[in-house]
Amino acid sequence: MDIRFFLEQRLAFIKQLYLNGVTPFEDRKRKIENEEAPFIPPYSEDGEPAYMIEWIEADSSVQVLGSACLSMIAASLHLYFTEWERQLGPAPGPSLKSAFKNGGWPNGYRAFYLAHGSDQFEDGPFDFALIEELVLARNSIQHPDSLVFETSRYSDDALQKMPSPFFVSDREKSLIEESDGESRQWLYRPHIHITTEKFLHAVSQVSALVKWLEDQGENIMHKRYLERKRKREIDTGTNHS
Repeated sequence: MDIRFFLEQRLAFIKQLYLNGVTPFEDRKRKIENEEAPFIPPYSEDGEPAYMIEWIEADSSVQVLGSACLSMIAASLHLYFTEWERQLGPAPGPSLKSAFKNGGWPNGYRAFYLAHGSDQFEDGPFDFALIEELVLARNSIQHPDSLVFETSRYSDDALQKMPSPFFVSDREKSLIEESDGESRQWLYRPHIHITTEKFLHAVSQVSALVKWLEDQGENIMHKRYLERKRKREIDTGTNHS
C-alpha cells in the first residue's frame, strides 16, 4: 500500500476544507473593517466600533476552523506513523517506551526510525520542531481548560516544551518576547492563533516530512531484502560445499 499517497490525499482534503471554510469569515471581517455593505456603520455617538461582535465572531470562527484542521493533520500524521510501524515491525534494541512517554509520539517515532537505521532527522528537509509543536497544539486544542474563550490556548505543559510558539499572533508573540525566562510559563498563556500563511507552512512541512519518511522506510526495507538475499546466498554456498 502506498501510505504516502493516502496521507497526501487527506492533507489535500484538509487544506481545501480550511481554505474554503475561512473565506466567508475573512470576507466578513474585511467588509466590517472597510465599512462595506451590509456592514455600513450607523450614526452613533457612543464611540464603540460598529459590528464588533460580528467581527469577533468571524475571527473566532476562523481560529476554531484552523484548530480543527490542525488537529486533523496531527491525527493523520499519527496514522501514517502507525502504518509504517506495522510494516517495519518492532524496533530492534532497547525499549522505546520512555522516548514515547517523555518526548511525545513524534520523538518516539523518530527514535523508532533511528533504531531501524534511518538517517538523522536533523538532516531532513523539514522543520521537526514545528512537527512537535503541531502535536502539542493539537493536545491543547483537544483539552480546553476554560469556557470563557471560544479559541484554544496553549497548555502550561506545552509551553514548557517550546520557548517560542509558532502558532501565536504577532501581538501575543511580542508579549511573550518581553517576558523573562520562566515567568512566561505562568504569567501569560497565549492563544493558538492560526493564519492562512502559517497553516499552509505547517501543511508543507508535514508533506516534506512524509516524503522523507517514505524514502527512509523504503531504504530500510530494501536493506532488509539485500541482507536476506546475502544470507540465502551464503546458505546456498554452504549447502553446495
